[in-house]
Amino acid sequence: MKAQLLALAMSAAPVVHGDVVSTADFLEVAVPFIAENEGKRNHAYQDVVGVWTICYGSTRGVKPGDYKTDEECDALLAAEILEYRENLHKFFTEDTIARRLTPERDTAYVDLAINVGWGTAGKSTATRRLNAGDIRGGCVALTWYNKAGGKIWRGLVTRRAKAKVLCLKGL
Repeated sequence: MKAQLLALAMSAAPVVHGDVVSTADFLEVAVPFIAENEGKRNHAYQDVVGVWTICYGSTRGVKPGDYKTDEECDALLAAEILEYRENLHKFFTEDTIARRLTPERDTAYVDLAINVGWGTAGKSTATRRLNAGDIRGGCVALTWYNKAGGKIWRGLVTRRAKAKVLCLKGL
């Protein structure tokens, strides 16, 4: 599955000039990490706060009774990962992109953006700390996003702990 998702993601990858961490290197880490964290359901379902969701956590335009094939889910995941990354990167300084984003750290931040939105992730303390050069502090701040519907969820606590470990890799 990992190879298929990566191939799909690469075929959908936009050409980005000046990308210090290559799209391929990023996707090699991001696709399996996010797929594992999200889990996949081919039939539409309501998440813990009642939002209609399908595949690997996709929510756009999903309604009761929707169904997607494995291939459709994989293509949707790849496209969404790249979209969230592109939009989140608008909040990073050039220095952050050039010197602080490893494929693992990029994945941890994109994983957050997929859950809370790129605007929220981009304006977060985690991003502000990373942009200021406080990599460790930024990685720790990722763990603060463990609530859905105002309630702490064990699954989000676990997910953020995994993202923190990934984010700190290489420090």
